[in-house]
Amino acid sequence: MHPVPEPVPDGSAPALYDAVLFDRDGTLVEDVPYNGDPDKVRPVPGARAALDRLRAAGLRLGVVTNQSGLARGLFTEADMRRVHARVEELLGPFDTWQVCPHDDGDGCDCRKPAPGLVRAAARELGTSPGRCVVVGDIGRDMTAALAAGATGVLVPTPVTRAEEVAAAPAVARDLPAAVAEILRRRAALVPAAPRRAGTVLVARPDSAGDLLVTGPAIRAVAAGARRVVLLCGPRGRDAADLLPGVDDVVEWPLPWIDPDPGPVDRTGMDALLARLAGVDADEAVVFTSFHQSPLPLALLLRMAGVRRISAVSDDYPGSLLDVRHRVPPGVPEPERALSLAAAAGFALPPGDEPVLRLRPEALPPPPGPPGYVVVHPGASVPARACPPAVHVDVVAALTAAGHRVVVTGGPDQTGLTARVAGAGGVDLGGRTSLAGLAAVIAAAGAVVVGNTGPAHLAAALGVPVVSLFAPTVPFGQWGPYRVPTVRLGDAAAPCRDSRAAQCPLPGHPCLSGVDPAEVVDAVRLLGVPAGCGGGGR
Repeated sequence: MHPVPEPVPDGSAPALYDAVLFDRDGTLVEDVPYNGDPDKVRPVPGARAALDRLRAAGLRLGVVTNQSGLARGLFTEADMRRVHARVEELLGPFDTWQVCPHDDGDGCDCRKPAPGLVRAAARELGTSPGRCVVVGDIGRDMTAALAAGATGVLVPTPVTRAEEVAAAPAVARDLPAAVAEILRRRAALVPAAPRRAGTVLVARPDSAGDLLVTGPAIRAVAAGARRVVLLCGPRGRDAADLLPGVDDVVEWPLPWIDPDPGPVDRTGMDALLARLAGVDADEAVVFTSFHQSPLPLALLLRMAGVRRISAVSDDYPGSLLDVRHRVPPGVPEPERALSLAAAAGFALPPGDEPVLRLRPEALPPPPGPPGYVVVHPGASVPARACPPAVHVDVVAALTAAGHRVVVTGGPDQTGLTARVAGAGGVDLGGRTSLAGLAAVIAAAGAVVVGNTGPAHLAAALGVPVVSLFAPTVPFGQWGPYRVPTVRLGDAAAPCRDSRAAQCPLPGHPCLSGVDPAEVVDAVRLLGVPAGCGGGGR
């Protein structure tokens, strides 16, 4: 058991964001190409009121802008300062201005899509990129945000390409709508009435990745509970052992959750009911994915005598739920779970950031010297796995670029990992537990992986991710959370939002077109030169 802290006052839980960084042209003001004339500055509609809402909420504001007109000699630095003075005259003060004066061919690390401006702004504001939101109007802004580990919100304009909209982690119709969503997400993690509790049963009976993204919410419950018992399924059991805040684990397959369920029978349900009653929980928080219902489990929990039950439910719950929470679509899964914990009265304690974490003592020592690139070619859902031939070429390209490559996979993926590692990597397929895989990832410079559990392990360890992300589910919900990331693949492929487990299209078009050179460039963009040291949070 862990000590129960005193209730925190409203608003004292760690804030989700504390800074918002804006692109300038097309986002804050109308885009006038290479503008050096302050008289041409025109704010976008609603900009001043929206920015004042952020200031009133205590958020610091900055501008991160490419200005290649300086390199091209189209205006002077003095001209630019006059333009920025006019922007502040119309929109109010900004706490930092970060400008890239270079052109595309200069090879700098500040020109978006590189993350240098975002990182520099965070440093000047005394925060981290993970606590920043970047609002922009084109794909370069979103790539820079993700590569820094920040949150990105795209506000499209007529010049924004359709593929940039499809790939964005979040999209708002205009600047005031973007600000409203930032403030809504921030407020959603703060309980209206913080509570203390005795024994709380938390449930997430899904896969390992699902458990990992629920980790921050479980820690929030643990901060206000005397004892936390986690109900998980067999597919998530190994991840349960890695999560901070869990005192005991109940492993049970639930036939309304498992992808290959057995039959529902009275004997099995009676046994589960008895096991739940034996927990003697004072209350329960049932975490689910957006397409799952908490109500079957809520019924069993009610029959087991649990007096207070909280869950997200769009379906009418009758008397099954005491706290019926609603979450709009598109919210990242860790924040979705944290908002449910907040609705139930629980928040992360001061000093605990809303990020994925693992128990350090649960990991074995890392194998060998750090700095390699991990390539994980498999996925728990086949539709989310990049074709093996692409991974073979990726390993060959990374090796040719001077990177050491380690190929990982589960016991059922040894044939795949042997094939992929044959292009120049070290094959660890089937040779590690989940904790051992986490230790391998912890010593990596970056991980190349699809939308599957190891991507969330990397996020929990602070290791940058090259995300080969199939768009069958939304990237904004399921992409690596608050860790430097580059997304590759066709975000607008016809399989988009299909939730397909098997690829519904010939040739797996969303990922088969990934160019290995793009992966090498992505690793470089994430600041991982050949032979670099490992990451780690």
